Amino acid sequence: MWLLFAILSAIFAALTSILAKVGIEGVNSNLATAIRTIVVVFMAWGMVFLTNAQNGIGQIGKKSWIFLILSGLATGASWLCYYRALQLGEASKVVPIDKLSVVITLVLAFVFLHEEFKAKSLIGCVLIGAGTLLMVL
Repeated sequence: MWLLFAILSAIFAALTSILAKVGIEGVNSNLATAIRTIVVVFMAWGMVFLTNAQNGIGQIGKKSWIFLILSGLATGASWLCYYRALQLGEASKVVPIDKLSVVITLVLAFVFLHEEFKAKSLIGCVLIGAGTLLMVL
């Protein structure tokens, strides 16, 4: 099931980039990010109530709160930078660079989460990096 959700995530991320590039024209990138964020907030809380998950708030531990807040701050910073880059550059160049997050995530997962970094991961990272460079140049 995780694979289906991962594929859907990639499809929606692609749509996000194209829709954002069209929608951001003539709009301050910070304002556009704020509008997008409001939509995401309503959608996320809608899913919480739809699935009756709101009762779990009291069970979230201090460590989880800290890391969820830090993750939210990282997401916000990422979105602000992404929208500004998208406003200033071509989507066909901004998006591949943004997707270098895959390589960075693999390295950080290895260093901080002690996840396995196999030869195929290294080869994949090199190929993604090379592919990004090829697309951007």
